[in-house]
Amino acid sequence: MMTPRWIDALLSNRGTEVAARVLLAFPFWASGLIKLLDFPGGVAEMRQFGPEPAWLFNTLTIIVQLTGSALIIAKRWTWLGAGALGVFTFLTILIVHAFWRLEGERAIMALHTAGEHGGMIGALILVSILALRPRSESIAVRRTGTVAADGIRPR
Repeated sequence: MMTPRWIDALLSNRGTEVAARVLLAFPFWASGLIKLLDFPGGVAEMRQFGPEPAWLFNTLTIIVQLTGSALIIAKRWTWLGAGALGVFTFLTILIVHAFWRLEGERAIMALHTAGEHGGMIGALILVSILALRPRSESIAVRRTGTVAADGIRPR
């Protein structure tokens, strides 16, 4: 089945790509900004979940979230930004959303959040994969249906 032209135009647009990167990174850069602007609140949040010294973990979280987001949005060293955010996200599952240590409704909520975090990790891997592909090659392959050098044929 052919992709409709308007969808092709939308997905080929550089602005759409930038917007998607901003949206993908939103949970991280928003959290990092909040922790930066309300540093005592960020420290209190860290204390709630256990890492000490809380001020250091808040600082490291801000650095990882803002730097990782910036690298993804700028499409510079995307693999590094996405990798750092992916590891960070995995660690939040282990530390904050450990559903296996909870019971009842709290366990169910933590399981759902852990699942969403898993999906985010997948999206971070995907943005890294896509960043490796030259833009012109991706568009040409999609439009012509020719197989790329990596053997992938668009659907």
